[in-house]
Amino acid sequence: MRFLIDTCIWIDVERGFLAPADIAGITRDEPVYLSPVTIAELKFGTGVAASAGIRQKRLAAVHRLKKKPILRIDETTGEIFGTLAASLHANGQEYKYRIHDLWLASQAIQYGLSLLTHNRKDFESISGLSLVVPEIRSPRNSRY
Repeated sequence: MRFLIDTCIWIDVERGFLAPADIAGITRDEPVYLSPVTIAELKFGTGVAASAGIRQKRLAAVHRLKKKPILRIDETTGEIFGTLAASLHANGQEYKYRIHDLWLASQAIQYGLSLLTHNRKDFESISGLSLVVPEIRSPRNSRY
């Protein structure tokens, strides 16, 4: 099983709520990938940091994470995204506030990856997605 890791997990590692060993215990020796969507979310967190010290810490985290293999968003990703959004809409579920989540789910489906996240509710209604929600929980809200 290969993994795409949701932004919330990376944030919890950087904040010290999760140890890299916690994640390694879940992913074992399987490949772990990064999405451009995650980079965008983390860069946003950098841009709105409350202080220069926090900004520098977040920038360092982004640079470390960019050593992971980065998935491409391409035409196929877009097709999967459109299908997922239409399916959610047809089922009466709001998708517009979940744009980043849908891109991550689209990439996980496209590349045959399991998505590792704390946010089960954000992804559980997405058909065809292999979702892994660890028992490990951060002590605080993991929003960046």
